[in-house]
Amino acid sequence: MRFTKMHGAGNDYVYVDCFDQPLPENPAELARRVADRHFGIGGDGLVLICPSDKADARMRMFNADGSEAEMCGNAIRCVGKYVHDRGIVPKDTLTVETGAGILTLELETTDGKVDRARVDMGQPILEPVEVPTTLPGNPSIDGSPAVDVDLSVGGKQLQVSCVSMGNPHCITFVDEPTDEWVLGIGPSVENDEHFPNRTNAEFVKVISPAEIQMRVWERGSGETLACGTGACAVAVAAALSGRGMRKVTVHLLGGDLEIEWAEDGNVYQTGPAEEVFHGTWQPR
Repeated sequence: MRFTKMHGAGNDYVYVDCFDQPLPENPAELARRVADRHFGIGGDGLVLICPSDKADARMRMFNADGSEAEMCGNAIRCVGKYVHDRGIVPKDTLTVETGAGILTLELETTDGKVDRARVDMGQPILEPVEVPTTLPGNPSIDGSPAVDVDLSVGGKQLQVSCVSMGNPHCITFVDEPTDEWVLGIGPSVENDEHFPNRTNAEFVKVISPAEIQMRVWERGSGETLACGTGACAVAVAAALSGRGMRKVTVHLLGGDLEIEWAEDGNVYQTGPAEEVFHGTWQPR
């Protein structure tokens, strides 16, 4: 099986081109094996780049534990780069089918190769039952989203905000996003009973209304260097709670993402996409 290793702001996946080779028989098991950083290729998971009868391409994404996720904001930029740079979809604006719907990418190129992409991530999902979470909405905020609501987890009493960008996120604003928060509390938040599909957990420091620092414990993968949907969810939560503007720079361990919750209600994410290496995976 031929593969390509790519990353967006350090959020790295093993990519398999299913336009010219068969779909893997058991992608969940394959994801667990290739993502292993000691005995496999190494990465946050597996992404299959497939044909689509609804869009220019289809992305299927599997976490390092083999679970299939709806969407990944960093991975979709890499998918756009892959299909553009190889001439599969030689367009600067293209569509990708995901588990969260069809998203549109605007590609930025240098010497004919994509180095950045702007993704229309669609509108955030704020209704608690649709996130999904069983936490209550906050009646003091229009629409009663689950923003700044209480959650007792891991021996701590948190105030959290729940936003879905096609996949669920639980955001906690803290003084500093330390290991104690991310590695100590993140796994408990991911698996808390208030999140029926589990959740991604973000720990966020607001530097200024236009600048945010975050670390993320990703559902099914653990801490990653970046999370594109998480950055979008954090920006929305910051705006709803009055902590941030609707256009912010989000600093992650792997780099920066530019997020805008625009007047049309959609969230736009801009960031890098890089190819690292390619090779052949020999089944054992």
